[in-house]
Amino acid sequence: MNDVTTRCSTASVKTVATSPGAALAGLRSRVERAVRALDDPPSRDELGDHDLNPSLHRAGSPRPAAVLVPIVERPSGHTILLTRRADHLRDHPGQVSFPGGRLDDTDRGPIDAALRETAEEIGLGREHVELAGLLDGYETVTGYGVTPVVGFVRPGFSLSLDALEVADAFEVPLAFFLDEASRQVHSRIRDGRRRYYYAFEYADRYIWGATAGMLVNLQRRMARS
Repeated sequence: MNDVTTRCSTASVKTVATSPGAALAGLRSRVERAVRALDDPPSRDELGDHDLNPSLHRAGSPRPAAVLVPIVERPSGHTILLTRRADHLRDHPGQVSFPGGRLDDTDRGPIDAALRETAEEIGLGREHVELAGLLDGYETVTGYGVTPVVGFVRPGFSLSLDALEVADAFEVPLAFFLDEASRQVHSRIRDGRRRYYYAFEYADRYIWGATAGMLVNLQRRMARS
């Protein structure tokens, strides 16, 4: 992959005056209003890498996958729990992602798969997760149809990372992702073609690709709620 990267902001900075207490009190209900119901599964082609790159739209049926979008309810403010994939992995090494993966034959559906994969990858048991709803489906250029499952996570958990899959786990304030000024569109030259993707930069963390696309979906759904 060529390292040449261009960047452009997709929104101007907005300043909203609100008290921290009021923001925390209303944020959970905003999330619950914004997400799809758990019994309203997303359909194919709602969102995906092809949004910014129409030529990348794939024919055929994508392989089903699911991720958990964990919103940790910290007293100081809600955060999003993310992982960094192990550097030795064949697919997307070192990239930031949500815990999750493809559906197994034993999974009862995307929600079960997201919770199972989260427990396997980072040791966060489903007893710590209160399901809130779903985001829109996201189809990747690699041929996966991902169902993002949103869940609130109660503090008091401890993580146990599977070193074969996960190099690190960290949290980013949810407010950062909800600020439109945080959203960027970057591009790279790959296989002789320029490809565009959403990105967020927080401290030394670079969040891009499908994970950023799902966070943009959360941002937009909450802006409408």
